[in-house]
Amino acid sequence: MSKQPPGLTLTDLDAGMPCCTPISEQRIPAETAAVLAPAFKALGDPVRLQLMSMIASAPAGEICVCELTPAFDLSGPTISHHLKTLRAAGLVDAERRGTWVYYRARPGIMRQLASLLQVGIPASA
Repeated sequence: MSKQPPGLTLTDLDAGMPCCTPISEQRIPAETAAVLAPAFKALGDPVRLQLMSMIASAPAGEICVCELTPAFDLSGPTISHHLKTLRAAGLVDAERRGTWVYYRARPGIMRQLASLLQVGIPASA
């Protein structure tokens, strides 16, 4: 049974609206934290953070797994596991084309995660 509250999902948060007030302005509600935590947790692994960087910065907006795997000293199944974790967290979309899978970042979600972490400059600064 999922511990994620019903009605609030990361997919819903990609609708173009800001997900929440930056944490520097007010406490994040427990329900929102429960939804966003898996995305932050997925990015907390160095390999997944590098994969996310490679996917998000791909010149064509997407990248083939055949380009991702050789960039690491890890087995193909290990890279696949990390990519599956990024997909499960809602950070990337994947599309199979023949033998290969192509990955694309979900920029709306990435913007929302970034906006949550924004820290304003205090007026006294």
